[in-house]
Amino acid sequence: MTQELAPLPEDWGRAVAIVAHPDDLEYGAAAAVARWTAQGKDVRYVLATRGEAGIDSIPPERAGELRTREQENSAAVVGVSVVEFLDHPDGLVVNGIELRRDLAEVIRRHRPDVIIGLNYRQRWGDTGPWNHVDHRELGAALPDAVRDAANRWLFPEAGEPWGGVQWMAYASSTSPTHAVDVTESFDTGVASLECHRTYLEALDDPEFDSDVFLRSAAVAVGIRIGVELAVSFEVVPA
Repeated sequence: MTQELAPLPEDWGRAVAIVAHPDDLEYGAAAAVARWTAQGKDVRYVLATRGEAGIDSIPPERAGELRTREQENSAAVVGVSVVEFLDHPDGLVVNGIELRRDLAEVIRRHRPDVIIGLNYRQRWGDTGPWNHVDHRELGAALPDAVRDAANRWLFPEAGEPWGGVQWMAYASSTSPTHAVDVTESFDTGVASLECHRTYLEALDDPEFDSDVFLRSAAVAVGIRIGVELAVSFEVVPA
């Protein structure tokens, strides 16, 4: 039985999207970001890595530069001007004290109402491919970092405490609870994915079409909430 999806609450002013790699947000969530920035909401991006180890044909030092630039361009397409990188090593992100400290600092400095993440579960879909370790490690660290950020006795060097995070919303989760109507912002989301030309071309798949790929998923979610196009999220209370 397919679980009913509730509308994602939009009674907030600032979100920080925290993901592992350049292009993580562009496989669906960016269309929701475009909707929110059009509403006047403040959305900021923080990436744990620069995706430097993600392209076999390009050395990490060069790939990191290219993917950083493409992520900044992609963010601008959906109205995001703040893009930060924590410079953890791509492929080696660890849910540990160092990561929690860095995330707590980010949360305290940006003071978001909500946090947007990416699927932290083991697979993509119930029987799909194994999820990237960086996604799993970072996603699992977020709830702890939110709690850390609110506790003045933890990481005092990371700024004044912030306990204002209401919830976290994980995009592309295998257990979604909420959805966002992106019918009007879908094309902007596609354009943001197209900014990642280095990575898309490295896939070496002449059949890949950004619009077709994103639209098929958005149509399926849209049916579940009675709109043309939508993206889903798993909401976890803070």
